[in-house]
Amino acid sequence: MITDSQVIPFSAELFYTLFVCVLVPTYWRHYGVANFLWFSDLALLIGLAATWLESPLLASMQAVSVLLLEVVWIIDFLVRLTTGKQVIGIAEYMFKSDEPLFLRGLSLFHLVLPFFLVWLVYALGYDSRAWILQIFLFWAVMLICFFFTKPSDNINWVFGIGTQPRKISPGLYLALLMLAVPICIYLPTYFFLDAVMPRRSAS
Repeated sequence: MITDSQVIPFSAELFYTLFVCVLVPTYWRHYGVANFLWFSDLALLIGLAATWLESPLLASMQAVSVLLLEVVWIIDFLVRLTTGKQVIGIAEYMFKSDEPLFLRGLSLFHLVLPFFLVWLVYALGYDSRAWILQIFLFWAVMLICFFFTKPSDNINWVFGIGTQPRKISPGLYLALLMLAVPICIYLPTYFFLDAVMPRRSAS
């Protein structure tokens, strides 16, 4: 029910929900359920919950999780689109002609998601607990990917960076990744959001 105290416009909630209702069954059919363990897909789904619940904590966690990586995705995609040159390869799949165009079109949510999350956090306020809680979520998801998904899918690069062969033991690589991401990606994002975003209102 819409109330005067509602922060997020109902139109934004509705459009977001309709998009996810199209994306989820399409991705499920083409990629399988394990694909939703990718942190960008998790951010899309948890971001939807944050939008409806108007949860500063959920919104802040997802901003910490994917903001930096989504910006890298956008740069990689736009450079490849405009110059034909592959810089990083994180968006390489968008240019594979054997993938259905509609399926690749749905993945354009990467262009919008980081900006939406920034707006969402700005509207709801930043919850400084997001960094530490997102680390725990990150570790849990990475362990699930490592033990319960196929190495050929390499979800969240848990078995190696991109398509490059791993040169160290699987356990050591996973441990280094689980330390590196919180320190090198989440922590800078935390400092940025903590510095520029309004704090959430006290309950």
